[in-house]
Amino acid sequence: MRILITNDDGVGAPGIAILARKVAQWIAECPEGEVREALIVAPSKNHSGMSSAVGDVFDHPMVSYRRHTIVGAESIPAYGLEAPPALCAILGALGSFNFQPDMILSGINAGANVGRSVLHSGTIGAILTGAQLGLSGLAVSVQWGDNVHYDTAGAVAIEVLQELMSAPARTLLNLNVPNLPASELKGVRRGHISNAGLIKDAGPRAGGEPLGDEGELPMRVGSATPQLGDVSDEAADDDGALIAAGYASLTPLRGPQEDFDEALNTTMVGALAAISRHLKTLS
Repeated sequence: MRILITNDDGVGAPGIAILARKVAQWIAECPEGEVREALIVAPSKNHSGMSSAVGDVFDHPMVSYRRHTIVGAESIPAYGLEAPPALCAILGALGSFNFQPDMILSGINAGANVGRSVLHSGTIGAILTGAQLGLSGLAVSVQWGDNVHYDTAGAVAIEVLQELMSAPARTLLNLNVPNLPASELKGVRRGHISNAGLIKDAGPRAGGEPLGDEGELPMRVGSATPQLGDVSDEAADDDGALIAAGYASLTPLRGPQEDFDEALNTTMVGALAAISRHLKTLS
């Protein structure tokens, strides 16, 4: 198993360092006859909230990189790129570093990626991008707070990784871990994506005054944030609620793909026929 490690917090972030050390130990414990290798290709700086964006590759077809060393994981080559996580995943997967991964391991993100934030997260965007290239992926995030327990998240991630190795290609998992010592973790459960949003609402403007030509728009941040926030409106098996209750949440994801829903197909057939008729009247 060859693993490409990335994140969205940057190659110098503490989360990726913990994850790299856990993977280095996992490699060192490799059974005879099994292949375990890893490569770190991560953004050189924070790219949180970038989802699967790659940036303007037409105006910037070259990507700068710099070699890094992660203490405790010196055996794993590490590179910081002037690129968002998705582009790091692409370049790492397409052989830019003479390494062909089987899987992308993304994180450990500083803050939970639950609810609708799965759409916006650069941590998750990296594995969604990898799936388009045929790779499985695991995105790992830990609840934010005082003295963040990255070690707990890293230990759970390695256990999930061990199981993911035997899963079908393009299997994608989103792992969120509460900020607890490993001894206080209640377990791991399947979490459903909640309705928690990164932006809860726009918030009222002072006095309800109409918009001027320029200014600032207030936002109220929801529970799908580094701090997690209020999850009282979630079901017990929703991802945010599980974390708040002391469980790690594991959620299978599916990347963008064509929709083959039969009802939608009927709509498409009718729409295409109507569009074709209209186009004929224009010729």
